[in-house]
Amino acid sequence: MAEEDVVPKTFRALVESADRKFARVRDLPSYGRAQGQHYFQKVFKAYMRLWKYQQEHRPELVKAGLNRWEIGEIAGRIGQLYFGQYMRTSEARFLVEAYIFYEAILKRRYFEGCGVKDLRVRFKELRFYARFLLVSLILNRTEIVKVVVEKLRALIYDCKANFRETNFKEWKLVEQEILRFINIDTTFTIPSSRPFRYCAMLNCHPNSVPYVARFHAKKVLKFRDAILMSYHRNEVKFAELTLDVYRMLQCLEWEPSGSFYQKHPAEPKENGVAVDYSGASGLIDMNLAADMTDPALPPNPRKAILYRPSLTHLIAVMATICEELPPESIMLVYLSASGKPGQINTSHVETSGGSRRTRKSMLTSHSSLEQNCSATESHINGVKGPSDYYNDYLWLGPKGNGGSSNLYPGDIIPFTRRPLFLIIDSDSSHAFKAGLTWCRKGRESCSSAFTIETNF
Repeated sequence: MAEEDVVPKTFRALVESADRKFARVRDLPSYGRAQGQHYFQKVFKAYMRLWKYQQEHRPELVKAGLNRWEIGEIAGRIGQLYFGQYMRTSEARFLVEAYIFYEAILKRRYFEGCGVKDLRVRFKELRFYARFLLVSLILNRTEIVKVVVEKLRALIYDCKANFRETNFKEWKLVEQEILRFINIDTTFTIPSSRPFRYCAMLNCHPNSVPYVARFHAKKVLKFRDAILMSYHRNEVKFAELTLDVYRMLQCLEWEPSGSFYQKHPAEPKENGVAVDYSGASGLIDMNLAADMTDPALPPNPRKAILYRPSLTHLIAVMATICEELPPESIMLVYLSASGKPGQINTSHVETSGGSRRTRKSMLTSHSSLEQNCSATESHINGVKGPSDYYNDYLWLGPKGNGGSSNLYPGDIIPFTRRPLFLIIDSDSSHAFKAGLTWCRKGRESCSSAFTIETNF
């Protein structure tokens, strides 16, 4: 009897050890080049050891009472670790590995068939669907997104019917978020649309473009880091990934499949029939990532994604990344926010099909902003002083928070001592262009190379 207990006791000990290590890295910040990297290696090692052990002793563990959802939970944790590494490093192989584990959980139906009365397991399944949706969105797996959305809707409906005393309002909001997201994003609404990512099959290599080649002949700056921030009211988002940041994120990456690119990846089949993994033993091919990624592609720049950060947090992240920026490298900063407190993101209104009156007001606003830009340019040539670029700002905060939530052009100036490419997606972008241009012309200390892109 004691020998029969060895395997399950060892398994439980491995689970507890891996969970403790996972708790240490779960809430680490996703920016910075040396944020607990040694901890991640330990956690990966612990979970891979656990996964291998349950594969080798599956019959004994099932006999001892191991549930299928427990296997799914382990696979889900490994998927979380891979996705967390992708968010910290932007390496496509980690994103693909996360997708492989989540897809295996879905196809093997690890969470399906468990007792309806176990609310704890149902919440685990809901969280699994939400995480899988996020990974699938970023990878542009449109078909699998639609499948998982339907499963999420069905599960929420089932939970509300069987657990009437429990409030599932938050999960209903999750469902509404993903439906709104896919109904607006062109990846889903226009099936023939090209991917946002740079694809070797559809685009020429950047170095082959003449003006890029001329720039490289003068000075080579390597694009290593990016900060993507969005702060709007009522913006289209899923989890903490807004639509504008989602598009920017993909524009700054290579298509992972590279020369293997397919618009609609084929489902695995055997003899013309889709494979059913529901009775599989739990083996997950971790070498699939090598077959889904092109090793010839250059690395993606690291990206820090900030959803509605406080002003101090944004500046702290910029300072950390600027401090760690390697020599001869450039940092991109994308800031999407309103120039007035509480203003709704008009770009999202237009995308979702706003009324003609709304569009007309937007065009009028656009025209007035162009006039402001021309007026600002005239000030730069002579009269404009340093205090003028503190008059306009980006609003990063709730109503009534005062100037403590205002990001002024002057707040960006210290970071221009390193190569910086700044994109301001706001109705106040003209102020940043004017203020930082004055800084470049008027002060030698701000002479570092940077480019400012203004979007209205």
